[in-house]
Amino acid sequence: MAPRAAGRLPVATDRAGRPLAHGYPLAVAEDRKIPKGRVRRSAKLGTTLGVQGARYAGTKAASIARSEEGRKEKLENRHLEAAIKLMGTLGEMKGAAMKLGQMASFIDIEFLPPEYREIYQEQLAKLRTDAPAMPWEKVVKVLEEEYEGVPLRELFSDIEREAFAAASIGQVHRAELPNGTRVAVKIQYPGVAEALEADLRNAGTLVRLGKAIAPGLDPKSIAAELRERVLEELDYEHEAQDQRSFARAYRDHPFIYVPDVYTRLSRRRVLVTELVEGQDFEQVKELDHEQRSRFGEIVFRFSFGSIYHLQHFNADAHPGNYILMADGRVAFIDFGMTKRIDREQIMLEQRAVDAAVRKDPERLREALHDLGFVKNPSKLDAERLMEHVMVVGGWYLEDRDYEVSSKQVMKMIEATSDPRSEYFDLVRRESMPADELMGRRMETGVMAVLAQLRAKRNWHRIMREWVYGDAPQTELGEQEWAYFEARGVERVPGLPDA
Repeated sequence: MAPRAAGRLPVATDRAGRPLAHGYPLAVAEDRKIPKGRVRRSAKLGTTLGVQGARYAGTKAASIARSEEGRKEKLENRHLEAAIKLMGTLGEMKGAAMKLGQMASFIDIEFLPPEYREIYQEQLAKLRTDAPAMPWEKVVKVLEEEYEGVPLRELFSDIEREAFAAASIGQVHRAELPNGTRVAVKIQYPGVAEALEADLRNAGTLVRLGKAIAPGLDPKSIAAELRERVLEELDYEHEAQDQRSFARAYRDHPFIYVPDVYTRLSRRRVLVTELVEGQDFEQVKELDHEQRSRFGEIVFRFSFGSIYHLQHFNADAHPGNYILMADGRVAFIDFGMTKRIDREQIMLEQRAVDAAVRKDPERLREALHDLGFVKNPSKLDAERLMEHVMVVGGWYLEDRDYEVSSKQVMKMIEATSDPRSEYFDLVRRESMPADELMGRRMETGVMAVLAQLRAKRNWHRIMREWVYGDAPQTELGEQEWAYFEARGVERVPGLPDA
């Protein structure tokens, strides 16, 4: 997480900088405990949505007598107030609820009026960068418990009491070791484990809903996979192990950087890593188009390439995990949710990509059956299945330069989950293998990141480097393959050229 200025968070203003009459300070949750019970957490979110919905309806009704300009300004202020309150509630709840808000901040929210969508994204983006932090007096108890009475001054010559970043299950403080090394100390929120347990119980309800929409879904295996990945995220020692693995694999890489872990100081609820300085995602979005596209290509190569180079990938693809360093490398900083994948599954995925590239519907249907996406191949129209796959993955299956847009992200989400979609009858017959769940999460997140960047590349040509073993097509590709070949890393055997 990129360092940012410390200090009190601002009070809400409208987009012209004027203070709102009923604005909320962004740091709304500092003196409260994380709500833990399933009923309490559901009620808290439902109350916020209900209150803000009622206020919006009242504002809309009262605006009828106003001028067009006055009505528009009043509604915009109400939407901003609702967005800030929603951000505050999700930030206070932490856990999976906050992760939902983080995802919504960089995927266009289809149910909102287009003219207000940006307001919600701007506020929810603060869950990635300026989420409400807990006061030092609460989180220091976690440090004291994890270090079992060892005085903090013996471990750190200095540690800042104010967090410089707050995430869904922990917050990060700058610190200095006795030898002068600057480090980032991630401390798990007290009570967040119970909160996540409550969210997981709610997730079971969502899985049952998914079963009603897509009968082929295996709710037990999906729920088990979700639970395993989320509980791993609560164990910082497990995260430290994964981060060390990625750091070794990418050490001295020309454009990917993974900070080192200080194993001696890390515990189950405390993770100490190298402090990385640089530009955060909001700053990267202000760069010129080629710089944004280069950044996007690095995210793409790290996210998808790790599958083929390491058989291990980071499933949590959201912009708060990326920092653009001064030397042009991109640092990847959160490894709480990763997934290992065996070569057999990689080869099956290569076959599915190959069938789509060759526009062979029958082979595609067979390949997706072997992967577990299609339970009864004879009951699915192969041609329509091909159309569906191209809508979802066309951005990297089509051989052309492709600038990913937010509209395409929403089209992909609609094609896979919206009952209004023309492909919904297919979705009801398709399945989601548990082993593929994290991969699809990563793919959706990466596509959303590229859309926010408006990144443009021939993503298909990059993908071919992994699927077919093609020669690299970009300058970054040449650097990357030279790096792995120098380290003796063999390519995953590519399929015959399409």
